[in-house]
Amino acid sequence: MVSLRVKLLGLTFENPLILASGIDDKTPEQWIRAHEEGAGGVVTKSIGVEPREGYDNPTIVELPYGLINAMGLPNPGWKGFLKMVEGYTFDFPLIVSIFGGSGEEFAFLAEKLSDVADAFELNLSCPHAKGYGMEIGQKPENVYEIVRAVKEATDRPVIAKLTPNTDDITRLGLAAERAGADAVSAINTLKAVAIDVYARRPILSNRVGGYSGPGVKPVALRAVYDLARTLEIPVIGIGGITTWRDAVEFLLAGASALQIGTAVSLRGWGVFREISTGIEAYLESEGFSSVEEIVGLALG
Repeated sequence: MVSLRVKLLGLTFENPLILASGIDDKTPEQWIRAHEEGAGGVVTKSIGVEPREGYDNPTIVELPYGLINAMGLPNPGWKGFLKMVEGYTFDFPLIVSIFGGSGEEFAFLAEKLSDVADAFELNLSCPHAKGYGMEIGQKPENVYEIVRAVKEATDRPVIAKLTPNTDDITRLGLAAERAGADAVSAINTLKAVAIDVYARRPILSNRVGGYSGPGVKPVALRAVYDLARTLEIPVIGIGGITTWRDAVEFLLAGASALQIGTAVSLRGWGVFREISTGIEAYLESEGFSSVEEIVGLALG
């Protein structure tokens, strides 16, 4: 009998697949849909102190091997978020993604949202929002300060979501670990641009966006591999996971769980069930009884 159950951050996930923060996770109905379709847990859209409408369209460009998006961190703000989740109960781990421009803002959000979050993911890596995400998350000292502030503000587990737009992602991971992070997730999108050859200008209204999908998988896999070899805390793998083979590669590279985002946009909600079924078949055929048995086997 093969078990896909994963215990992480003091939480139990039915399987290692988690809906990533991004495009398809704005409402409770989408979180519930993801779970019904086979996701073991969910990360919400990033929530900030004040509501944001995000950027004007176009905000997404589809490419042969993924998407470039510049949504602009649209969200209802923390008050709107609490109102949105009123009356809902979730029978799966709900990880609330938060963003801010300082440690104080992150800590404020963690304090206000602790009653509804099973864990927090700190958006230290969005590549297209001025004053947020990657702009502050590229510096290890900022990562340390923000993680530390959040840990002091909440008793919920804290995940630092790291940017690949840096010369050494392990420095960011080590800073998060030193500050008390319970895990890191990697990677967020790669900074990218697409140009319309007839308009002769960038397609996105924000010009620059974040590239995700199958094209970033080797970069994401390398980041997870490096982090898993360096850190003592768990690593959650994100980036181009589209098939069960992709998922198994990330697990072998040291990821304790996996987030899936762009594949939902490109292939539909059924991708969760398809990937989990493939992982289960792989484990059974290779003589393993659980997901946890294969985590990190490629680290050597």
